[in-house]
Amino acid sequence: MTVLVDTHAHLDFPQFKKDLGPVLERARQTGVKAILNAGADLASSRRSIELSREYPWISASVGIHPHEAARPGKNWVKELEKLASADAVLAIGETGLDFYRDLSPRDVQEEVFREQLQLACRVNKPVIVHTRAAHAETLQVLQEEDLPYPAGVMHCFSGDRSQAEAFLDLGFYISLAGPLTYPRSHELRDLIKYIPANRLLLETDAPYLPPQAYRSQRNEPSYIKLTYERAALALGQDLDEVAKQVYLNAIRLFSDAFVDRA
Repeated sequence: MTVLVDTHAHLDFPQFKKDLGPVLERARQTGVKAILNAGADLASSRRSIELSREYPWISASVGIHPHEAARPGKNWVKELEKLASADAVLAIGETGLDFYRDLSPRDVQEEVFREQLQLACRVNKPVIVHTRAAHAETLQVLQEEDLPYPAGVMHCFSGDRSQAEAFLDLGFYISLAGPLTYPRSHELRDLIKYIPANRLLLETDAPYLPPQAYRSQRNEPSYIKLTYERAALALGQDLDEVAKQVYLNAIRLFSDAFVDRA
């Protein structure tokens, strides 16, 4: 069976409250060896760590999503740094800028984003970056903060080739998700050909963005195989070849702990 990894999911979200066990069993049966569960606020970050303790093959990240930037919680930076010391925590995030929904004021998003970038430097962990309708602004912040290499990952990337190249130049990996399988996602399937093989990651972002075969349904880690298959087709490679490369890339970015805990 091909070994797969899901480098970004939100299994602590309410959509999985009733059937997380079966969801994870389906993932295992599909060949998913490791999952990184991304925190979205302080409560979600705590749940991610708890989840990793119950299921050692799930790792965690801790962070404040831009949607939550206006209400991060009391002493949130100090609390997030404390959470980041847990063994299962391999990254800071999901953080970034979202000017599409604008659920938090833009200046507050940027402030909270910068704080987390600086935290990532202090704790020596990569950062998971969300950017939507804000690629130029995100790039400017990342350039100014001058992160070490490897800096982190541009999660569920939706930009163009020139934007991808700019983030790659800063030491970021590029992660693609279910939209790679959508009939109209020609640009993403073209983009993947220009992402260096050693900088490509794949994810579900479950429960969001399911592959085409499951559009309008809840996404889950077992569905990631469809994204791997579409990536392999776009690259003209075997599924096993792509899966092995993504596996190695995930280890390189998040450390061996990403799969050693499995």
